[in-house]
Amino acid sequence: MAIYVIGDIQGCYNSFLALLKKIKFKRGRDKLWLVGDLINRGNGSLQVLRWCYKNKSSVTAVLGNHDLHALAIKYKVIEPDDEDTLSRLMKAKDSDVLFEWLKSLPLVHYEKKHLMVHAGVLPQWTVKDALKFSKEVSIQLRSKKYVEFLSLMYGNKPDKWSSSLSKNDKARIIINATTRLRALSSSGAIDFTYKGELKNMPKKLKPWFDFPKRKTKDTTIFFGHWSALDLVTRKDIFAIDTGCVWGRSLTAIRLEDKSVFSVKTNAKDI
Repeated sequence: MAIYVIGDIQGCYNSFLALLKKIKFKRGRDKLWLVGDLINRGNGSLQVLRWCYKNKSSVTAVLGNHDLHALAIKYKVIEPDDEDTLSRLMKAKDSDVLFEWLKSLPLVHYEKKHLMVHAGVLPQWTVKDALKFSKEVSIQLRSKKYVEFLSLMYGNKPDKWSSSLSKNDKARIIINATTRLRALSSSGAIDFTYKGELKNMPKKLKPWFDFPKRKTKDTTIFFGHWSALDLVTRKDIFAIDTGCVWGRSLTAIRLEDKSVFSVKTNAKDI
């Protein structure tokens, strides 16, 4: 058995199948960890979600910002925008079942001394904190008031962590950190504007994973979201959004030995 961690698929179904072929994935033997943003922007969101649901016994996935965005559209919290590619998924006969499964996914997964999250974790959080906060959000998403909860997640404030935050503010910053985080200011505030390469990052900002005294620095973390980083493989972090939906590649890393597998984007996906 092997575990493969796969970067942002974003509806790139043909590329996803090509990567599964390359790693010789076998259902019942191997496991897939998916770092979120399973759907949207690519042309095959319906097929990706159907594959994941059909093979859910082999899939461990966390929510990304595009997945939450899709949930908000599905449950009529917001209207789709011009860049969304979710209409076939929304109209599908199994749409309700697929979105119920998507809604059940956590924000964070921890196993075998590895943490998986879509975007990042705040420096004040331990692994135990991250799991606790993920569970708190999951309870809300699975409650009868999930539509109301989805409507409360939008906004960039608060942008700094505090244990004294209100319930709604706390949930919003937990979601923003785990699904949108890239950089932090020197005071620890989330910066929602910078999306570029590390070499061009303003001096006033630091990538979340290099922020001083980060409490998860001794934990190996897999994440996606920040496609401008491309592939980063360090002892403590693995950034694996290699821009499939932008015409670059889709990447998997075998957990056991950190071997890297990659396929170029299939042109049919974008």
